[in-house]
Amino acid sequence: MVTVSPPATWVYALRLPHDPRAARVARMTVRAALHGHGMPEVLDVVELLTSELVTNAYQHTHGPASLRLTALGDGRLRVGVWDSNPHIPAPFDKRPGDHLPPAPPDADNGRGLHLIQTYATSWGGWPIGDGGLMDRGAGKLLWFEVGGRCVTAHR
Repeated sequence: MVTVSPPATWVYALRLPHDPRAARVARMTVRAALHGHGMPEVLDVVELLTSELVTNAYQHTHGPASLRLTALGDGRLRVGVWDSNPHIPAPFDKRPGDHLPPAPPDADNGRGLHLIQTYATSWGGWPIGDGGLMDRGAGKLLWFEVGGRCVTAHR
């Protein structure tokens, strides 16, 4: 009998419409992929942080978003979310050691991205495109990693 084991590295990509249910679809996709690849130890954190990024993409853009899960090996998982807004928010515009103060208790927002700097091993953000070609390819990619020993962000 031949046993097939999943590879140590893999990638899943999902295009998400501009829809308030996109964060739920993203969470379900993360849950299925991580269960399928035997990574339950990072499931709760990845599900929470992915939901935050996809929710922000929905709230701050008028177009679709994309989700990409990448197992990098050595227990590291990278999650990237692309959207059409080119603005790179904090903490993605800072290095992991440069922590932001928490949002004031009476603030209406600002807590979600604070979770990234609390629970992710590393994170970063890249502007994509220059807005040319009728804005095709423009926007940004925000990413975070969990697991492993990665401690540096790449911008």
